[in-house]
Parts: sequence; structure tokens; C-alpha cells
Amino acid sequence: MISEKMQKAINDQINAEFYSSYFYLSMAAYCESENYKGFAEWFRLQAEEERTHGFKLFDYLQERGGRVILKAIEEPPSNFKSVKDTFEQTLEHERKVTSLINNLNKLAIEENDYATQAHLQWFISEQVEEEATAEDILNQIKMVEGEPGSLFYIDRHIVGQRASSRESE
Repeated sequence: MISEKMQKAINDQINAEFYSSYFYLSMAAYCESENYKGFAEWFRLQAEEERTHGFKLFDYLQERGGRVILKAIEEPPSNFKSVKDTFEQTLEHERKVTSLINNLNKLAIEENDYATQAHLQWFISEQVEEEATAEDILNQIKMVEGEPGSLFYIDRHIVGQRASSRESE
């Protein structure tokens, strides 16, 4: 059985993961409207991945005898200045999620909840990858700033980069 405090914290993280999905879906919509089809697809895939993370916690909480309590999902931003802005916000957001996961793990340690600590190790490793990926893409975008042809090239190849990085796992 999982403690009430841990149950509440995991429910909060489920909400954060589903918010992340909406956040990236909003960025996908922006990129699509600006005709950046590759970046739009990358953000769609990212949204799906975040949704999967939410369900991973959802299922875990139920397996531990906890109760999932879904809350309203905050409206994500919908106006972005540029593709660069979306990835700046992505990196900032992933750093925030890392902090949330670390705090959840800290609570699991305080609660002597070894099963939750073990489960969260996957999320901790995942966040290292999420931050690194966002930072890599942002750095690529910064390198080609002012060169629309190069940004177009990154846009057309971004989904392939994502697929090859996932295959190496």
C-alpha cells in the first residue's frame, strides 16, 4: 500500500505529465501553422511520449493500491515568437519536470518507499535524456540563426534525428 502523501504527489505528477503533453501539442500546432512540418511532428511525438509517461505513473499508482485522482489540466501557452522560442521553452520546461521528479524521489526516500524509488529511476534517467535532447536541438537552431535554409534543413531532418537517437537506447 502506498501512503496518502505519496499518492497525492504521484497524482500531481500525473497531472504534470499530461500538462506536458498539452504543452508540446500546443507547440506542434504553432510549428504546423508556421509551416515547420518536421518540428510539428517532433512536438507531436513528444506530446505522445509525455502522455505515455502520465499513464506509466497512472498504472503504477493503481498497482500499488493507490487511487488516481485526475485534476484539470492547465491551459498551455499558444503564442510563440519562433521555433527557437519553442525549444527555449522546451528546455526550461524539461528542467522543471526534472525538478518535479527529483522532489518526488526525495519524498519516496523520506517515506522509505523503496518500490516508488525504484519506479522513479526510469523517470530520472529519462529526464537526463529529455534535457540533453532539448539542449542539442536548441543549440543547432542557435547555430543557424539568420540562415533560413539551414533552419529548413533541420526542420526536414528533425524527426529522423529523433528516431535514430531512440534506436541507440
